[in-house]
Amino acid sequence: MGLIHCTDEDFKKVIEKKGSKVIVDFWAEWCSPCRMFGPIFEKAAEEYGDEVVFCKVNVDEAKTTAAEHEIMSIPTVALFENGRLVRQKVGVMNEKALHDFIKG
Repeated sequence: MGLIHCTDEDFKKVIEKKGSKVIVDFWAEWCSPCRMFGPIFEKAAEEYGDEVVFCKVNVDEAKTTAAEHEIMSIPTVALFENGRLVRQKVGVMNEKALHDFIKG
């Protein structure tokens, strides 16, 4: 599935897909740390292929989703399994930290 960009309209459908592990990057264009983390997140999406769904949510465009998940700082990375939030982390991660986060 690779990397997808989620909106308020499709976010729940993406994270609630049965048997799926979804990694979400809550970000914004004006956020320098988000821009630093973007390429790391995109590279991981390529490496994991269909094993994990990678989803980017622009908090300025998906305000309802960001509010529902109480996103107060960005970048915030969240892991969902079967629609449930498993864990989340605020701040930029390097490649190893992101892989460790995904694996748990």
